Amino acid sequence: MARAPLDGVRILAVSQFGAGPFGTTVLADLGAEVIKIEDPGVGGDVARYVPPYTADRDSLYFQSFNRGKKSLTLNLRHPDGQAVLHDLVRVSDALFNNVRGDQPKALGLTYAQLKDVNPRLVCCSLSGFGSTGPQAAEPAYDYLIQGQAGWMAITGEPDGPPGKCGVSVIDFSGGYAAMLGLMVALYDAQRSGVGRDVEVSLLDTAVSMLSYFAAWTLNRDWEPARVPQSGHQTLVPAQNFRTADGWIVVFCAKEKFWLSLVRLMGLPELAGDPRFASFPERLAHKAALLSILEPRFATKPTREWLGLLRGHVPCAPVNSVREALQDEQVLAREMIVEIDHPVFGRMRQVASPIKTEGAIAAPAPAPRLGEHTESLLQDVLGYGAGTIESLRAKGVIA
Repeated sequence: MARAPLDGVRILAVSQFGAGPFGTTVLADLGAEVIKIEDPGVGGDVARYVPPYTADRDSLYFQSFNRGKKSLTLNLRHPDGQAVLHDLVRVSDALFNNVRGDQPKALGLTYAQLKDVNPRLVCCSLSGFGSTGPQAAEPAYDYLIQGQAGWMAITGEPDGPPGKCGVSVIDFSGGYAAMLGLMVALYDAQRSGVGRDVEVSLLDTAVSMLSYFAAWTLNRDWEPARVPQSGHQTLVPAQNFRTADGWIVVFCAKEKFWLSLVRLMGLPELAGDPRFASFPERLAHKAALLSILEPRFATKPTREWLGLLRGHVPCAPVNSVREALQDEQVLAREMIVEIDHPVFGRMRQVASPIKTEGAIAAPAPAPRLGEHTESLLQDVLGYGAGTIESLRAKGVIA
């Protein structure tokens, strides 16, 4: 079996809930040893208790974000807890956290506080609002950021209320961005011998993903608006269409796709109609064009349209979540992994999107709270039984 690409990389993770654990799971799936540091005073990661499917200090929610990791309970607010952290830092490559922007320094998690312990250490922080600005000390969640970053204002139907994306896309994007930053800094530290701080915030991530919307807004007199049927702001046709039994999404981002669409739909006359001759004309005459396309799409079921259009026009079914997880392309890409859990039994989860030789194909389940505390203190740090019992008596570990 090929060596995992991150085999031998040890990452300490002071993180909870979704964004941070999602990111570090990507690294665990690639072979990194991710040691999840959990506060014994609050029962560890709050994700352990998220309903509806829970067990004793565990949940399917927690399992989805923490497979293949190790759990160590440690009270970082206790001086002895800081001493244990420093011992771990000495033998680790990176320290990741996703606490509030004002907390890394308070918990002793910054490079300035740890560089004398390990000058090669990378300290990566993912927070809601970052460590500067008037909201640095505020907690943040994906829902809040989708509103504040302008996403909700452009999501949903024009005559409906502002809407959020159905999944926590900012949490997950923030997790990816943080891991990219961590790995870039780790690469530099391996070359230079000097670590650094890396900071990512959910709000920064969300604003950066406004991308061309931001460029249009900042440089021209342009205001984005919610478009019916999840339509594109400027491209036509590029939206959902109701079919005889469901929905299909079509995206004509090139002129050749438009020409193929009207030919395959049995509407060749539209290709020569001057109202629809180019992107600007189709946008200007959008209502007229949709009044022709919409009733035609409604005449056939989704599967039939897919059979006609696929390979010629970018299109896809609008699946339910269950349908998406059973999609033949998803299954062909081996995007469902199976994991044995002592309580939940055989669990199925979505796999990592990063496909490379040596990636972990059969990950372990997420750990029990403090499952690896003693083994890590003994085997990695060389602590004796008396030292461990003293830490437990002081409430430093659970």
